Amino acid sequence: MVRMTNELGRISIAPEVFTNLAGAAASSCFGVRGMALRSVSDGLVHLLKREAMRKGVLVTFEPDDSIAIELHIVVNNGVNIPAICEAIINEVKYKVSADTEVEVRSVDVFVDSIMPE
Repeated sequence: MVRMTNELGRISIAPEVFTNLAGAAASSCFGVRGMALRSVSDGLVHLLKREAMRKGVLVTFEPDDSIAIELHIVVNNGVNIPAICEAIINEVKYKVSADTEVEVRSVDVFVDSIMPE
């Protein structure tokens, strides 16, 4: 949890806020089919429904009150993966920082699967 203090009081931001913002920002990028979750039991990658997309996001809280974000995604077949990942990194950093005023130290994107459109 991130805690900030200003002249009006204290603000606490729950981890779910960051996972929801990051998942929504990543999913809105062109070529992204959705968030992914790799099953521990069978090792298969599952495309997450919109309401469960935060399971494809891992947020790590750093000692300096910044955060690191790890995203697991599924992309459409035939897209430029490096270009999509760069767009996702920029969009997630911007959206999370703008909405929470918390520094995003890094965004790591893992393409877990490619699906036909």
